Amino acid sequence: MLHTLPGTIRTEGQRERRSMEDYQIHTLPNGIQMVHKQVPHTKIAHCGFTLDIGSRDEKPHQQGIAHFWEHMAFKGTTRRKSFHILNRLESVGGELNAYTTKEKICFHASVLDLHFEKAMELLTDITFDSVFPEKQIEKERHVILEEMSMYYDSPEDSIQDEFDTVLFGEHALGNNILGTAESVRSFHRQDFKQFIAENLDTSRVIFASVGNIPFGKILKLAGKYLASIPAYSVNRQRVPFGKYTPKSLQKERAVTQAQCAIGRTAYSLSDDKRLPFFMLINILGGPGMNSRLNLALREKHGFVYSVDAHYTPYVDTGFMAVYFGTEPGQLNKSISLIGREMKLLKEKKLGTVQLHTAKEQLMGQLAMAEESNLSFMLMMGKSILDLGRIDSLADIFDEIRGITAEQLRDIANEMFQESQLSYLTYVPEPE
Repeated sequence: MLHTLPGTIRTEGQRERRSMEDYQIHTLPNGIQMVHKQVPHTKIAHCGFTLDIGSRDEKPHQQGIAHFWEHMAFKGTTRRKSFHILNRLESVGGELNAYTTKEKICFHASVLDLHFEKAMELLTDITFDSVFPEKQIEKERHVILEEMSMYYDSPEDSIQDEFDTVLFGEHALGNNILGTAESVRSFHRQDFKQFIAENLDTSRVIFASVGNIPFGKILKLAGKYLASIPAYSVNRQRVPFGKYTPKSLQKERAVTQAQCAIGRTAYSLSDDKRLPFFMLINILGGPGMNSRLNLALREKHGFVYSVDAHYTPYVDTGFMAVYFGTEPGQLNKSISLIGREMKLLKEKKLGTVQLHTAKEQLMGQLAMAEESNLSFMLMMGKSILDLGRIDSLADIFDEIRGITAEQLRDIANEMFQESQLSYLTYVPEPE
């Protein structure tokens, strides 16, 4: 889903001409938006509801309830018990899944296209008609507590969530999506009902689908299953993130490798610098084996097995982070090498060949990501909620081709200031 990160600024006419080649969209009277891309030569259809609700919308006593809701959606509706929900698509070879992020909840399915109606009806049922049985809440509570224990036992995963707290402090973006053990133990049926009532707005719900199915059929099924859903509207205002303060923390943990996160807050989804910065992060430590950090830390010095740089934008802010694990004796050397690579990007402008190669690499990565119809379906819902549009690859490629070496150097000087970087390290407990 790399192609969800870049954004472009086009005139409305340009957007419409290119967008309509790729997808079709329709808004139901209750506010739910339908977006569909018909793809020939495939027997598999993907569809899902993306809701503009996430863990950042939780109040302090609700931490973890969005993720808990994701689990409970499979545990019973007015028409189905848990077994019938799980068996409905699995019995025909389909898959039912969900995820929760800081700003989104998504329920989605993949099936043979001849079972598309089953998938659409089931997703509608679990998204809008869950009943949250108390017995199932109690069972799932233990499952989530186990999930939390497993997660915290993996330092390379837990450091990423803890780094959110370092960057965003007490703001909701700094909270763990899983919540706390205390909050997870406190939830009951009424808590879920209240959270949904406070946050569900049907004008901020997208039903996205991709498959070899005519849009007319999608609309007919929408009339059958979605049109009767009541229109929900809430006057919810997300609390914007305030001032970022760099921090440096070191913690002793039961680990053999040292783990490290380095980063800072970054550009929001609507910022014009978002795509150039995404490209810069890709050069620094993207998925390619030729990223600067991989070449410096792994290939040249053998300090790490893997090192990754990420950039995640939100509606009002974002963050960048570099994550790696290494032997404790190599921790400071690795941090110095990362600082050196950032300094080079600040001081030395990319040459013509380097810039061309970076653009070609990024465009290839985005094109391959779009080959996944499931990823494209998930991207469509998120993109419409976040940007109000879906940018075509042609649009994104145009913007990538327009990025200059001067832009990248200026952004590097803005974002890689050493005084603005935060650090979180896990080191082994003393014997």
